[in-house]
Amino acid sequence: MDAPHSTTVAVTGHLMDTGILARVLDDVLEYGGDYLIESLDLGRRHEDESRALVRVSAGEGDLLERIVMRLQTHGANPVDPGTATLRPAPADGVFPDDFYSTTNLDTCVRLDREWLPVDRAEMDCGLVVDEVDGGAGGRVVVRTVPVSDVRAGAAVVCGARGVRVEMPPAVARGEEEAFGFMSSAASSEKPQVVLVRQIAERMREVKAAGQKVLWVGGPAVVHTGAAPAMVRLVEAGYVDVLFAGNALATHDIEAALFGTSLGVDLAKGAGVPHGHEHHIRAINTIRRAGSIAAAVASGVLTGGVMHAMVRAGRPFVLVGSVRDDGPLPDVYTDVIGGQRAMRAQLPGVGFCIMVATMLHAIATGNILPASVPLVCVDINPATVTKLADRGSAQAMGIVTDIGLFLEQLARELAP
Repeated sequence: MDAPHSTTVAVTGHLMDTGILARVLDDVLEYGGDYLIESLDLGRRHEDESRALVRVSAGEGDLLERIVMRLQTHGANPVDPGTATLRPAPADGVFPDDFYSTTNLDTCVRLDREWLPVDRAEMDCGLVVDEVDGGAGGRVVVRTVPVSDVRAGAAVVCGARGVRVEMPPAVARGEEEAFGFMSSAASSEKPQVVLVRQIAERMREVKAAGQKVLWVGGPAVVHTGAAPAMVRLVEAGYVDVLFAGNALATHDIEAALFGTSLGVDLAKGAGVPHGHEHHIRAINTIRRAGSIAAAVASGVLTGGVMHAMVRAGRPFVLVGSVRDDGPLPDVYTDVIGGQRAMRAQLPGVGFCIMVATMLHAIATGNILPASVPLVCVDINPATVTKLADRGSAQAMGIVTDIGLFLEQLARELAP
């Protein structure tokens, strides 16, 4: 290897079973570098981890830095990481050119030979070093910051030196047997009753540990007639936070006020006269009340998922899109403000379940740490595939009808 710039990275884990080593080597070549496997120690038993040392080289130092950053998405770290380089952000909303682009894996940064954990893992952000509690007793913290939120002069970690990431979460052998749905890709050819039981058991464990269950939902929850099952899950305490768009809340409220969803009578499965107006009339009713919570308090809204969330005191974040009607007064129309509101609800989340929504699922996956187990349920297997392709490698899926799934889950958790 005659390239002038090189470094050795170490990667540890179930390298053969998971294909991590192959992905590391492929990425080196794809990004224009070269590699030499210096050592490969394979575990002798199935549960044993393996370790590889790979010498990575590139013709330019900047290219080597970018390759190392890419390899860190697989949990590969330089053997000699050095210490982090800090540069000031040149302007509000702008990182230095060589900023470290984060992964969704747990990360540490080394400053003056001391490793500091990053407060929260999130992909496609930067790392900012702050001093808090100034004075002699002050301390240094490292934060994950989206580019839209960085401020001029902030100390930004640049390059890959002094940054270490943890291996992607793996399913332990005991968990693999107890939670088989976590160890394979989305499929419709699985025993759904067993999968639902496994998800229910995981949710019970999360709640028993004092953590939160995050739901991300689309309007098909209402269209399929599954809203009553969702209400039972809220009332049973298994919906701690809800992320959605304008549509789920609008059609849920439409169903509560008019008995229809998109103008279709949910009891008869047929359209009703002037039913196409019901969703916008529902929005207008809530706008007149001032908010969803105000409509509940005044007795205007007396049923449905949103009513249950308000009555249970559970937070929800509704973020809209350019095609929204209305929207409801609770909807964030500034997507950056919506992202911030979603991030504010993530501390304490121990499990995330996404049902019948592609765009909101991908958006939530982008801000979740890889350490949070994530299950995506959709009638379309492409939803799970796209979620995983966009960096949420921990996403596992169930391909099924949302109405049937939620009814079964409610029977398990809220009989």
